[in-house]
Amino acid sequence: VSDVHAFEWLSQMRFFWDRDNDDCVVCQTNANNKYGYEYLGNGGRLVITPLTDRCYMTLTTALHLHRGGSPQGPAGTGKTETVKDLGKALATYVIVVNCSEGLDYKSMGRMFSGLAQTGAWACFDEFNRINIEVLSVVAQQVSSIVQALSSNRSRFVFEGAELRPVGDVGIFITINPGSAGRPRLHVR
Repeated sequence: VSDVHAFEWLSQMRFFWDRDNDDCVVCQTNANNKYGYEYLGNGGRLVITPLTDRCYMTLTTALHLHRGGSPQGPAGTGKTETVKDLGKALATYVIVVNCSEGLDYKSMGRMFSGLAQTGAWACFDEFNRINIEVLSVVAQQVSSIVQALSSNRSRFVFEGAELRPVGDVGIFITINPGSAGRPRLHVR
């Protein structure tokens, strides 16, 4: 790479010390995300492929915009592991929730409330197992968190309680398309 503005360089995950904020920043493409300082041990990492590179670029940009992500693909292809590995690269712990028909909007709301107040990440694995009736309420819950973060509000009302959001929250879902007996979800 001969130019600092070359895409080959910008697409790499780069770590910088921000002297103005006295904090570490992780840059990739046009996205800047805070380093989490969460020690996660010296465990193994995923093999980096062009697909994981594209997934990381997409997810870091989404996080920069206070959005989450939805890796999709057949079972066993590494969707959840990719989210966890990105969390490890950014030194942020990822809570994995195995979704089932038993999750209701109240339990999801409690989880989202905790995520919003701590800036934690969660990966809701096999999200399409949740009953379709619950998903519309969940969409509204996530939307209210995203709106609060995007507008830099210091407080917002969530499920009747006033919360102070932390901007580093990451909400990810994985979907196994074509699973028998599960609703088809169209994620945009």
